[in-house]
Amino acid sequence: MSKGFKPLAVGIDLGTTFSAVACLDDSGRPRTIQNAEGSLTTPSAVFLDRSGPVVGAEAIEAGMLEPERLALFAKRDVGEVAFRNKVLGHSLPPEVLEALVLKKLKEDAELVIGPFEKAVVTVPAFFNEPCRKATQDAGRLAGLDVIDIINEPTAAAITYGVGQGFLTPQGGSRELERVLVYDLGGGTFDVTVMEIDGRDFNTVATAGDVYLGGVDWDRRIVDFIAEAFVKEHGVDPRQNVFGQQELMQKANQVKHALTQRESFIIGFNFEGMRLRTELSQSVYAKMTEDLVERTLLTTRIAMDEAKLDFKQLTRLLLVGGSTRMPMIQSELEHLSGLKVDRSLSPDEAICHGAAIYAGVRLNHDASAFAGVSVTNVNSHDLGVLAVDPMTGQPRRKIMIARNSPLPASMSVRFRTHKKNQPNVKIQVVEGGDDLGTNATMVGKCYVDPLPPDTPKGTDIVVRFDYAQDGRLTVGASLPKLNCQATTLLQRGQGLNAELFELWARRIANGLDDLGTDVATPTSNDQPSEASPADSDDYENDAPVIVTAAKSTKAASGPSPRKKLKRVTRKAGDSNRVAKKTATSIEIDAEEKTAPNIKAPPTIDTSDWKNRRRGIS
Repeated sequence: MSKGFKPLAVGIDLGTTFSAVACLDDSGRPRTIQNAEGSLTTPSAVFLDRSGPVVGAEAIEAGMLEPERLALFAKRDVGEVAFRNKVLGHSLPPEVLEALVLKKLKEDAELVIGPFEKAVVTVPAFFNEPCRKATQDAGRLAGLDVIDIINEPTAAAITYGVGQGFLTPQGGSRELERVLVYDLGGGTFDVTVMEIDGRDFNTVATAGDVYLGGVDWDRRIVDFIAEAFVKEHGVDPRQNVFGQQELMQKANQVKHALTQRESFIIGFNFEGMRLRTELSQSVYAKMTEDLVERTLLTTRIAMDEAKLDFKQLTRLLLVGGSTRMPMIQSELEHLSGLKVDRSLSPDEAICHGAAIYAGVRLNHDASAFAGVSVTNVNSHDLGVLAVDPMTGQPRRKIMIARNSPLPASMSVRFRTHKKNQPNVKIQVVEGGDDLGTNATMVGKCYVDPLPPDTPKGTDIVVRFDYAQDGRLTVGASLPKLNCQATTLLQRGQGLNAELFELWARRIANGLDDLGTDVATPTSNDQPSEASPADSDDYENDAPVIVTAAKSTKAASGPSPRKKLKRVTRKAGDSNRVAKKTATSIEIDAEEKTAPNIKAPPTIDTSDWKNRRRGIS
């Protein structure tokens, strides 16, 4: 890069195990920025030293001696109330740990390119709304202006497109490219089918498993070594925190070696006892075949959602460091009948794509990025909870189905559930099944109060507008009563304003005063149908309540927050499971989509902040 070059924005691949930063150089090409240690990637590890947080390779080394101070794989808990393991006895929000990683990345990059604030940060395509919001919060805590979030497979596809010359002055491919991006990182897995048509990058379908990644392959090696050690010495090193650290480090070394060798001799020492054993690629593949099959199942799901056959693909792209494992390539080729394309750097493709997308967003170089468009899809169903008139029980009604191209809009007619109903509560959920099981509560919208003697079965028109950048606007109107409300739900949950400021100060001060446990969730109890304004969580959902005869009104300040039990989750399950309590709207069996009804003027409530609720 030429002296004095100042990029408008950078792209950051915030990974579970490793992270990387890239920017566009003065010729418009993406370049990975070395960290202060001279490496292109930084371990996403945080060590709470007595003098302040330490991030990266040094954190891992220090954690070998004091594991109670080390936090690893925080990305797997993003969107949760707290990181699964206490660090020095403290429950820390995952976004705070992620912020410390981002802060290190930012400071190191500034040593090379100078000060910057704007950044595009990548997330797994299958991240839900709370996870995306938490990632944005992490960026803000690190002093970044996160101009957008981009899905990791989309970023990789953009890098591929640039490498093929699609963004040259001549631009475009000679024919439509239909690519499958298989992204197996350290802690998450995504498959995305994309179409590249000239300068248009369009996501067709995506599927993922946010609890599957290279660390799971590591753990199989941990078990292999530990069981051999038990057999020889009668001692299980997994029962000791120091033994666990040693095993994970050794397992990672073995995994990397087996990407190049047919077998590897393992030497392991613990408490003065020694083990010598050997692991071959074939045995390793057998040990992990169920993990590989999980990725193949997800790949089949993505292809089914895209309504495509593998023969219709023009390219299979592998990204993520874990795709270096030989069994991944061979099994994917066996499934698809196609040769995989390894032209992308597994470690750099995603941050490069994020940097290019930052240039697109900010028009960094009009000649290079003019006319480039990126279209994503929503990775989870979005809907509302409503009463099924046939059963009288709450169920989920999908408004915008998963893998719908963004932006997307939909209006659906519902009805009031009771005679003389005092208000309408729209409960917005993401994911889950038709009964609303394991759905994430994204937020709520209220129309309150309704006029007295409102008949049962009064029409309610609910409208969802889901923008390209992930902003969801929800509106509810009762045309016959001339009343309505809308609210902008900005990526669901996140630290509320008070906790955000608290953590921002603590991070700025090097976490020198953690105090008591502060990763305590705000209350997300459901409001009573009779009196929503008096409920604990009414203000948390940022509603503005509008009727024809009553002015805008909001509830009082935040209430104390309750901790919720962690629930066992499958891939794609919710972070904050929606409670299936009484709901105030009923599914209209006769109407699926609302006709064109002229609604009264909409009052925008986008200036209201959406507060974080508890996440289990």
